[in-house]
Amino acid sequence: MTDTSNRRIDVPLVDHHCHGVVEAELTDGEFRSLATESDWPAPAGTDSLESPFGLAVRRFCAPVLGLEPLAPLDEYLARRRSIGPAEANRLLLRSTGTSHYLLDTGIRDARLPGPDAMAARADARVREIVRIERVAEDFASESTAAGFAAKFPETLAAKSRDAVGLKSILAYRHGFDIPAERPSGREVLQAADAWFRTAEESGSFRVTDPVLLRFGLWSGIDLGIPMQLHTGYGDSDLQLFRADPSRLSPLFHATRSLGVDFMLLHCYPFIREAGILAQVFPHLYLDVGLVSHYLGPSAGTAIRQAMEIAPFGKILYSSDSYGLAEHYAVSAANWRTSFAALMDDWIASGWATANDADRIATRVASENAKRVYNLNP
Repeated sequence: MTDTSNRRIDVPLVDHHCHGVVEAELTDGEFRSLATESDWPAPAGTDSLESPFGLAVRRFCAPVLGLEPLAPLDEYLARRRSIGPAEANRLLLRSTGTSHYLLDTGIRDARLPGPDAMAARADARVREIVRIERVAEDFASESTAAGFAAKFPETLAAKSRDAVGLKSILAYRHGFDIPAERPSGREVLQAADAWFRTAEESGSFRVTDPVLLRFGLWSGIDLGIPMQLHTGYGDSDLQLFRADPSRLSPLFHATRSLGVDFMLLHCYPFIREAGILAQVFPHLYLDVGLVSHYLGPSAGTAIRQAMEIAPFGKILYSSDSYGLAEHYAVSAANWRTSFAALMDDWIASGWATANDADRIATRVASENAKRVYNLNP
């Protein structure tokens, strides 16, 4: 399983958090826009692909599309255009060796395929992760403040009936500095009244009120299925210091015996904080998705930090890929290469046997996700 000759770990992956790929033809500029978490054009003299991720695309993705490793970026983009987005996506997704994708369907981007189309393109199983805030905003647009306060929990339950997990973007919309307890019905109704008045003026619902975000979070906790939480690095609307998962310690204390698992996504640069939390709290897990592609040649540092203190049964693989199939391909290849190098170091220095390394790699790659999300037949 551990192949020291090419420093790869050839086991199937369960990508427990991702978003889908754009199927439309992309201009070079659109490709570059999807190759960064920034919402703004790159300033003159810079290029989002002159980056660690760009190096990773040239190293790992160029050979998948029939080019030499480290082929120039312009040559790579020309090759991608020549074979078309559908074929590029098919080749890149199938290069990952992924058996299951758990797809967050909450992003409002009509270019992204649904679970069935994603499954066909990737030749893999796809299950849905429901985003709580998206359900709240969709339901609010056709409800009243009182109706929202009364009916949202059962609406979320209905929308999540076939899902394997939920996700909250509390970190983006407010941050983790919230009270741990469930908000009262009176608090929820007052916050909903204010939200609906604001929406009447603005013409759109976007939930940012901390009371309503807690209401959504607790409505999800009540369902008892895994709860994904974005932590750390992400889009430009994030205040990074407020996305440190250690700020949620009071909530984790309050939910320890409720039978719901929390999945700390991404975690960079708070990987060590997340690892400590996962060791201490029995219902916490972590991954280092997103930076598994954006860190490029330095992704191994994040992977090693994730393995420092957390039990091996608490660490999962994810890509957090969005838009570009290159994100999926780079994350998988980077994880396989970096994890194999880590296991080789442990074996060479006497910390593990080859059998230990195989067992640990398989747990992180797929078995932990299958157990927590109940993916086994």
